[in-house]
Amino acid sequence: MDHCISLILGGGKGTRLLPLTQYRSKPAVPIGGKYRLIDVPISNCIHSDLNRIYVLTQFNSISLHRHIRQTYNFDLFSNGFVEILAAQQTPGETDWYQGTADAVRKQMRFLKQPGLKHVLILSGDQLYRMDYRQMLNTHLKSNADVTISTIPVNAQDARGFGIMQLDDGGKVVDFVEKPQDDDALNKVRTPADWIDAHGVRAKGREYLASMGIYLFDRDLLVDLLESSDHDDFGKHIFPMAIKHHHVQTHLFDDYWEDIGTIKAFFECNLAMASSDAPFRFGDHKHPIFTRPRFLPSTRFDNCEVKGSLIADGCTIGPGSKIENSVIGMRTTIGSNVTIRNSAIMGADYYVHDHSAPGECIGIGDNVVIDGALVDKNVYIGNGARIVSADAPPGDGDYDSIAVSDGIAVVRKRSAIPDNWSFPK
Repeated sequence: MDHCISLILGGGKGTRLLPLTQYRSKPAVPIGGKYRLIDVPISNCIHSDLNRIYVLTQFNSISLHRHIRQTYNFDLFSNGFVEILAAQQTPGETDWYQGTADAVRKQMRFLKQPGLKHVLILSGDQLYRMDYRQMLNTHLKSNADVTISTIPVNAQDARGFGIMQLDDGGKVVDFVEKPQDDDALNKVRTPADWIDAHGVRAKGREYLASMGIYLFDRDLLVDLLESSDHDDFGKHIFPMAIKHHHVQTHLFDDYWEDIGTIKAFFECNLAMASSDAPFRFGDHKHPIFTRPRFLPSTRFDNCEVKGSLIADGCTIGPGSKIENSVIGMRTTIGSNVTIRNSAIMGADYYVHDHSAPGECIGIGDNVVIDGALVDKNVYIGNGARIVSADAPPGDGDYDSIAVSDGIAVVRKRSAIPDNWSFPK
């Protein structure tokens, strides 16, 4: 792995995750109570002995930069680093990043470092655990120019992904983006016995979906970027590589979720709160790292908690009930509060003077929150009620609350008055 660097793409606008991305980039979105999405690919790299990591950033990147700076510091003798490559204007470049491929092209000098043989391209907004050394092994054994990681999906799910068509040796010969009709699906179907023979149980999943994880030979990647003006890997560079080079597939069969929408983000959080969670941040061999904050233990006072994750530094008052929910750091919850099927992101700091107008953070007494997503640094007044199931149909904007995918999202730094109900 000494001849490989990792590039994590973290500069997109993340419009489908609004309002969570109104003030932060998508990789900086908190998840699981105390982590951020960017922690996932960086942790995977560290566990794979890939310690030279670049994160390409552009939109709403201040909190992402701060988190990376405060979290990932290697010792002086490891030669490892997590370095931010922010979009910038230079005498030779006056445009910002125009897409994923253009972002890498604008950082070409880092690709041309001596001794570099391979470049791993990763997304900053996916939830999974992978040892990239296995992918590199597939790449080297097949003598490939490019290797793409794929996951088997069924016919219904295949309509929402880019699907690979392979030859008998696993070489990618075609790529169809979100095939909708049966003819297009049949063209890219991979027989179950082929999938089974390559170490993954098909279980009715006969389509190999792109995970957006690419491993390139460095020289080829430089050539592809310098010989074209294409802006995107998935739409342009990767299909171009299929036509003229050996593109190999690497099969992956574990939990993987692309956090592209409010619904996907919300469901991931709630799934992690269950006793049979499909993904656990605290795997003893390969934990997901994040910033150590040295917060006090959470305090419970005669309350009831079922099937939930409670992060550090919280206070939960008497008579409160929390069920199937994620409670983020520094959350203050009053008495007789009911929180069900919800994700509360918590707070960035404690407020000591609650008498100051507009300075309160936390959840007051006798509040009901059901099926909602509450962003950071929010105050919810006594007796307030926020129930997603009662929201008007369709997406909408209601001042402090936005409805997306049927989920009520309380905006960051909002203040909900006492006895206020959503919907009104």
